[in-house]
Amino acid sequence: ALMTGNIGRPGTGANSITGQCNAMGSRLFSNTTNLIGGHDFTKAEHREKVARALRIPVENIPQRNSWAYDQILDGIQSGKIKGLWIIATNTAHSWMQQERTRQLLRKLDFLVVQDMYTTTETAQQAHLVLPAAGWGEKSGTFINSERRIGLLKKVSRAPGQALSDFKIFQLIAHYWGCAELFRKWTSPEAVFQLLKRVSAGQPCDITGIEDYRMLDECGGVQWPWPECGVQNAECGVENEEAPAPHSALRTPHLQERRLFADGKFFHADGRAKFIFESPRPVREPTSKEFPFVLLTGRGTSAQWHTQTRTGKSDVLRKLYPARAYVEVSPEDAEALRLETGARVQVSSRRGAIEAAVFVSSSVAPGQVFMPMHYAEANELTLWHVDPYSRQPNYKSCAVKLGRI
Repeated sequence: ALMTGNIGRPGTGANSITGQCNAMGSRLFSNTTNLIGGHDFTKAEHREKVARALRIPVENIPQRNSWAYDQILDGIQSGKIKGLWIIATNTAHSWMQQERTRQLLRKLDFLVVQDMYTTTETAQQAHLVLPAAGWGEKSGTFINSERRIGLLKKVSRAPGQALSDFKIFQLIAHYWGCAELFRKWTSPEAVFQLLKRVSAGQPCDITGIEDYRMLDECGGVQWPWPECGVQNAECGVENEEAPAPHSALRTPHLQERRLFADGKFFHADGRAKFIFESPRPVREPTSKEFPFVLLTGRGTSAQWHTQTRTGKSDVLRKLYPARAYVEVSPEDAEALRLETGARVQVSSRRGAIEAAVFVSSSVAPGQVFMPMHYAEANELTLWHVDPYSRQPNYKSCAVKLGRI
């Protein structure tokens, strides 16, 4: 898209198929990939700015980047991590080379899982489960793929002992003896006001968003929306006039603001930068013994990720096969004398599972496809991550098929 000039123009752009409605929010306002608000742990001025905005001692902010997902699991293996707190993630299902992952979780002295359900594969291994409220049972904000910050309203009380994640964090801070650091964190909206200050001067500047009421009345607001008096092209808006608060943002012009329409990007020289590298061989090529490349990904529209919720719906369960299936090209199915519905064993160097064959022309010869929603799919995948993004590789491991 960048190479062909299809960034910043209507009807174009990189199409990010993210997994959750707040995928952008978690990237901008968590400390997993950067210091909160798109800052850098390693820069003293960034640490000082965030400390001032959050009103905490600057010494409390680490001076080095946090560990990525795979590095955390490697830390368990090496013994550097003895306890782990997993929130709204089903690692024992979703991570590569599943048996190794589960063995690592069993190695922990203390595993805490904070989730809506106690039935996930990861929660089943936990020493402590913290029951969390779900959508509609808590208030807050999220940021979708068009940079729009939306308001989530609480419409129902959480059942049983379940609490909002925010309340759980408050209670943990209290019992850990550090509640004073979070004295300004009195509500989700109070935290939003703190995050506004953190965002000041950043590409994701949202200091011009007044409060939750503004988000509600506007139907969400796209970042950037800085508190600069006049919202101009530099702020991502072509209109040079200062908009009146609240109601003016309902106009179509201000509701849909496009980044990079002027061809300027977030670098000192205003130019975008390509990052590239020579292609490397795949970690596990096919062989005579394992002649197929296994691809995994999303299956039917009735399934979602590790099926923590979708697997509990009687209606949705009727819309997809109850047992795992593998898609095979017509050419390979003919060569192996397989037909749709046949039972096969899918084997890799890490394990073997049973699946039903589904002959599909959407799969290329030499490749097979399995939905990631079935837990057994990750018994086959290879433990390997991209060295830059730390993304796990679910798209390349060698397998073989054998009729049962």
